[in-house]
Parts: sequence; structure tokens; C-alpha cells
Amino acid sequence: MSKQSNTNSFSESIQSKPGKPYPLGATYDGEGVNFTLFSENATAVYLCLYDAADPSHETARIPLAERTDLVWHIYLDGLQPGQLYGFRVDGPYEPQAGHFFNPNKLLLDPYARAINAPVNHNDAWLAYDYTKPTSSEEGTDEYLVMSQEDSGPTMPKSVVVDTAFDWEDDAAPATPLHRSVIYEMHVKGFTHLHPTIEESIRGTYAGLGTPEVTDYLKKLGITAVELLPVHQFTDESYWGYNSIGFFAPQNTYSSSGMAGQQVAEFKQMVKNLHKAGIEVILDVVYNHTAEGNQLGPLLSFKGIDNRIYYHQVGDTPEYYMDYTGTGNTFNLSHPRVLQLVMDSLRYWVTDMHIDGFRFDLASALIRTDEEFGSVSSFLDTVAQDPILAQVKLIAEPWDIQSYHVGGFPVRWSEWNGKYRDTLRAFWKGDDGKAAETATRLLGSPDLYADDGRSPANSINLITAHDGFTLNDLVSYNDKHNEANGEDNRDGSNDNMSWNCGVEGPTDDPAINDLRERQKRNFLTTMLLSQGTPMIVMGDECGRTQHGNNNGYNQDSEISWMDWHWNENQQALFEFTSQLTALRQAVPLLSRRRFFGSEQVAYLRPDGDEMTSDDLHNPNTHCLALFIDGLRVSEQTEDGQDIGDEQLIWILNAYWEDIPFMLPKIGRKSSSWEVIVDTFTGQVNPTIEPTKGGKSINVPARSSILLRLK
Repeated sequence: MSKQSNTNSFSESIQSKPGKPYPLGATYDGEGVNFTLFSENATAVYLCLYDAADPSHETARIPLAERTDLVWHIYLDGLQPGQLYGFRVDGPYEPQAGHFFNPNKLLLDPYARAINAPVNHNDAWLAYDYTKPTSSEEGTDEYLVMSQEDSGPTMPKSVVVDTAFDWEDDAAPATPLHRSVIYEMHVKGFTHLHPTIEESIRGTYAGLGTPEVTDYLKKLGITAVELLPVHQFTDESYWGYNSIGFFAPQNTYSSSGMAGQQVAEFKQMVKNLHKAGIEVILDVVYNHTAEGNQLGPLLSFKGIDNRIYYHQVGDTPEYYMDYTGTGNTFNLSHPRVLQLVMDSLRYWVTDMHIDGFRFDLASALIRTDEEFGSVSSFLDTVAQDPILAQVKLIAEPWDIQSYHVGGFPVRWSEWNGKYRDTLRAFWKGDDGKAAETATRLLGSPDLYADDGRSPANSINLITAHDGFTLNDLVSYNDKHNEANGEDNRDGSNDNMSWNCGVEGPTDDPAINDLRERQKRNFLTTMLLSQGTPMIVMGDECGRTQHGNNNGYNQDSEISWMDWHWNENQQALFEFTSQLTALRQAVPLLSRRRFFGSEQVAYLRPDGDEMTSDDLHNPNTHCLALFIDGLRVSEQTEDGQDIGDEQLIWILNAYWEDIPFMLPKIGRKSSSWEVIVDTFTGQVNPTIEPTKGGKSINVPARSSILLRLK
């Protein structure tokens, strides 16, 4: 082990006890701190304490002599919250055997509640000496020669945290999933340019908890925010999909400090959002970590026990199984790794009052070293957990090698990629999309109706953070990622987008009118479909990324919310807010159950019911969904009848106007009133109702919702 100047191997002023092996991490009890660390293959573990006033200075290095259940532990009297610490772990340095133990490297506690500094790259954090050759001239393998450089002075430190917080009467809003409207957002990007929020808290947890934000979200009709990753991550990614601390809130989003203050600030944000009736869902990345492959840094797990924490290639364990495209895959098939993830999830629910999780690349979480399966230790453990039974669980049901939309168990909702792709193609005018569109509008019963799930388990999305914004979806045929510095090679080439005639901004009023209408078509479709809609930050006001469909590294105006709106942007916001209000006011639009065949029908423009041949005709670009609320027997959560409205929803993706015959139902004098019109951009317009048996003109590329009076 390298020597430390001005470092005592043990400070005599610190009194120690054996401590306890659980809970894992650093636990402050009011008198001292219990430290624990799991490592199966380590031969020695050292707890290192650092000076909060000078975090580069190691004040004590204490060997952990106690080991129970492969957990190394010690208790130190007198330590207080704010104490900085880390671990050094000794053991075999044998990269070819998958071991990277190196006591010269300070490691973050996997259970750290806070981390004191941003996690940026430093060559001192590498386990190996990158200046040395990988093999000798004699043929002796010296691949990845062990680094002797001490990483302690530059490495961020774990922080002992006092978890006490006055939650007062905080209670989870507990909005039923089928009544939810989710808003995917970035903590920094949403408020960084906000003109009326105090500048010192813009882009932070505190900024996200202000009345300016909660009032905006309530007016928009949002019931839950889904935050892009807030687990501590390394800073090469603006989005945050490179986690290294599964218990620690990202410290750069804190306005109050990084010595534990970020925990209290995060809790206050949640408390404020809850008070406004808004749930908080976290986008979590348990499928991989920021340590990369064998050439990546030694930050935590790799140096604590690499063979345990990661999936490795069987005969060559120096290499990682990479199902995520990031260099490694977290090994949830190991019980201790699974325990860490479950402990993390429960912590965010019990201590941080989080209301749900969206799991990034969820297929990777349930892999063995072979294939995806519908049964896994992770899924089984989540299914029986009484704490997680109370929160929303949303899967991104794919990774880079597999696509499993519809394949998760009954408790799980899923980002419905088939909904996104189908509706993009339909409104673009592609042939042969009517039949699948008809299925997606009803909550995708082909994916969710046979396993006990409901329409709400389909998270309906048109856009997400990784892709075009809604504005760009209708303004660009091709990606424009030059600002990312990768010669426009990054990001998807298959966007299913249509620029409406011109690439990018234009002064052509006809094209701009069509683009605004297409935005309204997409938002209307998503908010009136059965299922749970997810709006992406800024889509409600036409936010643009100027054609960039992969802003992962764009901590810039490309990714930030622009609060200076033109007339069209303000109108789109008002239209979206009216749609969410309509969705809440008409329970038929967000049912808990799937519609039966006697409750709905698809109609042709001549008013007759569509046949299977009609739906599967590649030239069918217009269809109308009839919903007969009189045939629906269902109650709302408060025991009221769901309603008896009779609705017709017409979607015309054709490039010409289509006259549509409205059916005669019930009384001779019955008529149909328009309640949504995407051509004019109005909800509940004051226009004369149309009698049944008469025709209504449905403009090209527009949608109309009507209700029987």
C-alpha cells in the first residue's frame, strides 16, 4: 500500500468498537457512526477519514478487523454528520481473473447517502498504470499493470449524513395510475433559464420545489414528475445515465451544499411537490455503473469486489458482458448485488418519500449470464416486497440486445415503444397503420389484457428525452447532432419523423400551420388514448433541440427549457392544459379496465362499422372510435358511476379533407357536439352541434372528438 504523508494509521482520539454488520453503509446513531462494507474476495479493508475543511487530507486510516457474513464492520465513537470517508480494499490484483483490488485507490461507499464533490474523470482513479505497456517483450502477460498512485487526494468522498427531517404531515398523493399524467423532466434543465425563480436556486432541487414550478405543473394537469436520473453520476453525461451512488442525490443539483445538505434539499423538494398533489417518480439506472469496462476508473464496486458486482465473460473474466452499451452490466443475479438494489429502492421510498421508479434498460436487470426471462430473482423480489407494492414501477422494456414490450409481470407498467412507433407512422401518413393504431388507442390489449394488467400499464409516449422533441419530430426528417462532437454519427437514424415539407425552421405559413396541427394531433392522441400518458418536458410549448436527437452531453440551450414563448407556443400550452383537464373530467377516457367489444366500435367515413378488411387496408388513413358509455359498468375511486357519455373520436391522417357521416343514436333530435378540434386548436369550441345522420367535414391531418348531446 502506498504511504500517506501526515496520516496516522489510527487516531488515538477515536474510540472504536467492533460494531455491527448491518445496516450496510455509514449509520449515525447520535453518538457515533457504524461503518460496514460487503466484500467477498477482499483480504483487507481500511476505513479512511478525511478533513472536511481540506478533503484532500486523510486524517486516519483504520483497518476493519471485524468480518461477519462477508461484511467488514467497525463502530467509531464521537464521529458526527458531515464526516468525510472512503474505503481502501486489498486483495488480489489479477485483471485476467477479473480482480482489480488496489489499496492505493480510495473507493466510494456503495451505500453512501451523500458524496461531497462532483465525480469527474481523473487518471489517478484508474486501477492500472496507463503509461505502462500491456505486455512484456518476453511474452509475460503484464496486461493492465497495477497503478501505485494514490487516488485519495482527488477522489470525491462519501459523507456521513444525519437522515432526520421534519416531513410534517407529508403524504403520498397516491394518484391511481390510470388517472395519472406523467411529465418527464430534467432537474437542471427545467428551471435553469426560468426568469422569475431566484437565480441562486435555478437548476436545483430547491428550484424544482418553488411555487412557480408547482403552479405551472398543476395548470398543465400533471400528476407526477418523472425525473431524469438523480442518483449521483459522473459528469460526462448531462442526462445522468452513468450512476455511481445509488443512495446519494446528485450533488450538483443542490443549491445548499454538498456536505449532506443535498439530502435535505431533495426531501424539501419532494415535500413541496407532494403538497401540490404531484408525485415524484425517479428514472433509475441499476443496469450498469459509471465504472465502464476493464479500462474504466476504480470508483467503488470494481475495487470492492469486481467479480461480484458485474456480469463477466465466462472464460475471460477480465472482460464484461455488456448488455447496456456502456461497458458493463450490473450483476443482479448475485444476492448481495440484488440486496443493494432493493435496499436502494426501499430507501428512496421510506426515507426520501419517492412515489415510483422508471427502470432504465430494465431487460438488463433481469438477465442471467444467458438470456432474458420473465422470471428472475429481481422480479420475484420486487413482487413480494411490501414497500415497493405501494409505488409505481415502470420498465423501459428493452436493452441493446432485446426488446420485450409486453413481457413484464402484472405489477409493472412499461414504456410502450409500440405505441410510440405506431402513432408516429400513422400521423406521418404511412400506409397500413390503421389496424395497429386502433389497438394502441384502446390501451394495447394485445400486450396487456391477457396477464391481469390494465390499460394504465401502457405508458403511452410519443417522445422521450432520448430522441426528437415533439416540435422537432414534425420539423426534421434527419437528426442534426453536430453539436455533440461526434460528426453526427451518434443518435438514432430511424426517427419516423416528417418535416412537413422543409427541413428545420421556415417562414412558410402553410408548413408552420401544418406543424402546429401535427403537434396537436400527437398530444390529443396521447391524452385521449386509454393508458397512461407521458409528456416530455417542453413538448407542451413546442420546445426545440434544433434537430438534435441525442442531447446526452448537451448541458446547454439545446437541452434547457426556454421560457420565452411566442404566440404559437403559448397556444399549444393552453391547448395541452385543456386536454389534460378534459381527460380528468371524462373518466371514460382513462378507464381501469379494457373496453369490451360491445362497448366500442370503429367506424368508416360513411358511418358504417369498419370490418377487419377495412382496418387492414393499407390505404385506410382515417378511422373513428365510437365509445358507448351506456354499456360501461364501472365506478370511479370514490364509488361514482364512470359516466354514460357516448363519444366519437375521428382521426384523419389523410392528406385531404374527409366528410364523415355521424350516426343516428337514440332520440331523433340527438346531435353531436365537438369538444376537441385539432384543426382549430380548440377544446370545447362554441360551434353548432351536428345532428346524427348528417355529415361533418374532418380537415386533412386532423382529429375531432365529439360527444352526443
